[in-house]
Amino acid sequence: MRHRVLKYKLNRTSSHRKALLNNMALALIKHEQISTTLVKAKNLRPFVEKIITLAKKGSLSSKKKAFSILKNKKITDKLFTIIAKRYESRKGGYVKILKNGFRYGDMAPLAVIELVDRDEKAKGLDSGPVQKKKVDNIDNNEKETATDQELKKNEKDQKVPEKELKENEEIAKKLEKKKDK
Repeated sequence: MRHRVLKYKLNRTSSHRKALLNNMALALIKHEQISTTLVKAKNLRPFVEKIITLAKKGSLSSKKKAFSILKNKKITDKLFTIIAKRYESRKGGYVKILKNGFRYGDMAPLAVIELVDRDEKAKGLDSGPVQKKKVDNIDNNEKETATDQELKKNEKDQKVPEKELKENEEIAKKLEKKKDK
């Protein structure tokens, strides 16, 4: 019998489940919105809300407790400075879950879990280092660097009119607006 069992096991061991919740909580606090399955989102909500309530206290012991849970100094600082101030007057309900259709492979119900009154610019910010392309042959790499250097020299010699610069800036702004949508 499952009397008074409140959480889902998510078909994982307890250590794996704890690591999953920690990683998802880190991602949610960092990006303020993540997409996952509905069951994981329902399991994550009380976990994150307890951490935010800890952050609202603002004491040293609550900082240590939050750091022991999250194990990331940068995210813990964001939690205590930005997010705690945002939810100072709110008594609960810091997270909302929105259903988002079904996954293609196994028809698992998907959901978007996000912080209420989130900062829309935080999503995707600082997602990690940008990887460079690998080149198979060393000779090709040396040729590319030589041609790149020649192109840079040619670009410095040629000056672009201000009219073209303004048009390029306008085009770049339009492209950024389309990406945001």
